[in-house]
Amino acid sequence: MSAVNVLVIGVGPHTRLNHLPALAAAQDAGLAGTLTGVDLPHLAGTLVDYGAPGRLRRMPVIAVEAFPAARSTLPRRVSGVLDDVVAREQVGAVVVATEPSVHLPYALWAIGRDLPVLLDKPLTTHPGASTDPAAARAIADDFDTLLDAYRRACQRDPRMVVSVLSQRRWHPAFRTMRELIAEVAEATNCPVTSVQSNHGDGQWRLPDELVDLSYHGFDRGYGKASHSGYHHFDTVPWLLAAGERPGKEIDEIEVHAACTRPADSLAQLTVADHERLLPGFADRNPYSAADLERLTTGFGEVDVFLNVAYRSRGRMMTLASSNLAHSTFSQRGNLHPVTSGLYKGNGRIGQETHIIQQGPFQALHLHVLQTLHDNQGIDPTAPGGADHIALHVFRNNQLRPDWERHRTLGFADLSQGNGPAAVLPTQRSARTHAVTEFLAYLAGSIPRTGLTSDLADHRRSARLMSAAYLSMAHRFTSGHPATAALDFHPAPALVSDRTLAAIGAAQ
Repeated sequence: MSAVNVLVIGVGPHTRLNHLPALAAAQDAGLAGTLTGVDLPHLAGTLVDYGAPGRLRRMPVIAVEAFPAARSTLPRRVSGVLDDVVAREQVGAVVVATEPSVHLPYALWAIGRDLPVLLDKPLTTHPGASTDPAAARAIADDFDTLLDAYRRACQRDPRMVVSVLSQRRWHPAFRTMRELIAEVAEATNCPVTSVQSNHGDGQWRLPDELVDLSYHGFDRGYGKASHSGYHHFDTVPWLLAAGERPGKEIDEIEVHAACTRPADSLAQLTVADHERLLPGFADRNPYSAADLERLTTGFGEVDVFLNVAYRSRGRMMTLASSNLAHSTFSQRGNLHPVTSGLYKGNGRIGQETHIIQQGPFQALHLHVLQTLHDNQGIDPTAPGGADHIALHVFRNNQLRPDWERHRTLGFADLSQGNGPAAVLPTQRSARTHAVTEFLAYLAGSIPRTGLTSDLADHRRSARLMSAAYLSMAHRFTSGHPATAALDFHPAPALVSDRTLAAIGAAQ
């Protein structure tokens, strides 16, 4: 087993909080070698500290120029810098964790050079996705472009991999739900018949911050669905697939979206309301209500609620709702942000629920409820800390006496394994194992069939995200409710069974 040197493209707050700790753990395990960062000039030219206290390391950051998000390929001045870094640092893998509207060109650059890629979510997005139908449709087209490039790379080297860091696929609670769905589908031939998913992150963004703070903001014409919505666009079809049965495969979706934008948020809680609630806001805020309405025209979604119909051969298989919101319960009470950008902390409270019905046979209720935010001195991911997780499993034991009528799985029940290799039912642990799996595959420790989140398995996720934005954009341009329908077939296999057998024999 040899460590691989990693190029990390994008070293903003998201990467520093999530990817670098996981890569530090991979270095400790001998899976990752050196790390080299790449970012825009204002973040480059310095050393970024990462790792646990007492074991801090430093990653150099190389500067590349900004370029328009409309590009599907990197400008030569950018690709030239990256090529030089790859040669000089002997890079063997790439993490793409930039602002998502430029995921596509960076990922295509790496795939074209046969460099394995760990691609952050969402796969891609486009400026104006929630206001321009063409930009919304492009999200689905981007997947096809990525998959075509990936297929060609696999023809050159069947061990090439592009893994998508959609961490709920590694989260023990979601993996357990998938296993339970598959078990009941096998026993009854019944698919999942309804899903209700809710996610809120408790971000209270003040009126002037809607304009002045761009990181994870709304000024590019997209918002919540691109910030964290992909987790749900990916998780729900992934769970549904576990319940698909012959003749009941999902082949089409219809999506209806309703969203709030900053102008709506400013009607819910006005400038005057903020002045009354937060002493000092009136002195800080340079914008009138009219200024804010004008400046936020065309901004992206703050909250979006989706109704989704999943069909098979023209018949409804599953009805689903996915409610994705920034404007939910928060613990922010201060005028000035504790950390810049409002990305984490600042009172943000994550609360997530899923209710899954499988006909008359099974119901699953997952509740992940955070009560304290990250700035309060308590590790929210520790058992007994600020995260409360419970999976309730209900089964029809009148039909099947061998089934248990109701059981509840908590933190300890859902934890998998022991010691440093344990997967805890937390987002942080799931991310770490996503990174570990990617690097372990490169080291030859796991087979291709053991990959949890290969790019080829994300066609449905990309199309669901595209359809959600199509509905939002049609409503924005027409002023009327609109639905968007897309085919929902999974992508064909990238590598043949014969080639997989040959690779396995070689290993």
